[in-house]
Amino acid sequence: MRPTPLRPYPAPAATQQPAQTTQPARYLTNDEAAAFLRLSPRTLEKQRVIGGGPRFRKFGRRVMYAVVDLETWADARSFEMTSDPHYTEQHAVRRPGER
Repeated sequence: MRPTPLRPYPAPAATQQPAQTTQPARYLTNDEAAAFLRLSPRTLEKQRVIGGGPRFRKFGRRVMYAVVDLETWADARSFEMTSDPHYTEQHAVRRPGER
């Protein structure tokens, strides 16, 4: 005969609180975002001014990029081949005076 345990056994994992599955958004500085995308930090600075770059956030004077926004921006620039219609639209050579 086994003696009664002094402490109760730990509850099975199924009845315990589930662990947090979502992680908070991670923000990168301009230099970190440029390294993440393998671009020059100056390229991201220019794209903030003229447009066409990834979404960014301003916290006071600080510019930050969410990793998810960088990945979304990069995914929007994926093509299967150079003759892909979306690729040719974005990379068409425009001559002065053309619209």
